[in-house]
Amino acid sequence: MSDSQPPMQDWNAFAEQWNEQFLEALEDNMEAQAQFVESWSETVGEASDDTEISDGVEGYARAYETWMTASQQMVERANDQLEGEDVDIEEFRDIWLNTANEAFKEVMSTTAFAKMTGETVGDVLELQEQADEAAQETLNSLGFATEGDVVEIGDRLVELERRQHAVEQKLDRVLEHVEDKQ
Repeated sequence: MSDSQPPMQDWNAFAEQWNEQFLEALEDNMEAQAQFVESWSETVGEASDDTEISDGVEGYARAYETWMTASQQMVERANDQLEGEDVDIEEFRDIWLNTANEAFKEVMSTTAFAKMTGETVGDVLELQEQADEAAQETLNSLGFATEGDVVEIGDRLVELERRQHAVEQKLDRVLEHVEDKQ
């Protein structure tokens, strides 16, 4: 037992290690936030309307405030744990998950985000249309029936059935007329 450290030294080493890990996680979080800010500011900077820019910046500011509040909660709960309070580790996870949801809601509710999302969806739909056209042209050049061909054939069949039905009705009327004359 002479090789082992007294219990207080074990606790101090544990607390020091825990604090270092917490500070590393906090630094990583701040770095992630800085990258988010940079990305967001680049995107918002591309917005054409001053109102959108202002709305985007305000949304980010609210999101940043949410992150800072969460950081403060984390420090407070870590201090509570160091003072001996029984703090469930899931509480730390929940703080970050709830904060992420709230911060993203702040950003996603802006007109700048809506505009960028709309533009992105529009770009994706345009690319999809171009890809569909290229696929149709390729299938057509290879002699395969395309979706357009199948739809056209279906439309023609429906029209033929309609005409046939009309001819049958006329023929039935002619036959009735001939039978009545006899």
